[in-house]
Amino acid sequence: MSRIGKQPVALPDGVTASVSGQTIEVKGPKATKSFTATDDVTLEVQDGVVVVTPRGKSKRARQQWGMTRTIVANMVHGSKDVFKKELEIRGVGYRAQMQGNTLKLNLGYSHDVDFDVPEGVTVTAPKPTELVVEGTDKQLVGQVAANIRDWRRPEPYKGKGIRYKGEYIFQKEGKKK
Repeated sequence: MSRIGKQPVALPDGVTASVSGQTIEVKGPKATKSFTATDDVTLEVQDGVVVVTPRGKSKRARQQWGMTRTIVANMVHGSKDVFKKELEIRGVGYRAQMQGNTLKLNLGYSHDVDFDVPEGVTVTAPKPTELVVEGTDKQLVGQVAANIRDWRRPEPYKGKGIRYKGEYIFQKEGKKK
């Protein structure tokens, strides 16, 4: 039994959900999102909660059960609030700034890195060494933050690079003479 799938998704005030076939549509003050589930699960809206149940005992049905419930929960949360990922930049001369819809990164390369921010996500740079990625789609926010981090991952000797706020980088000891 899926521990995650068994839990119903509560709909907070101001958020409504409607199911037609295998498609669920969630409307809230921040966004309207829809998701089409596989035929392995059943979606129902009853008494202000969304219930996901499997349509059999197959392995695929049990896998889809927990995943579908989590996707619906993220849609409900995203239609009410925003998801946020914070990044920090460490290194001498490393910095970032927003210019319109483009993020300009100075990361020690011979050129600046221009990162076009996709639609549905906002990136702000409150300080030259801090970035905040926000949006209503959890998967998209996480993917954009990971793509920005991939330009200069934190290295284990000095810890320079782009890291998530609060991320611990294990520091290695350098060569000894």
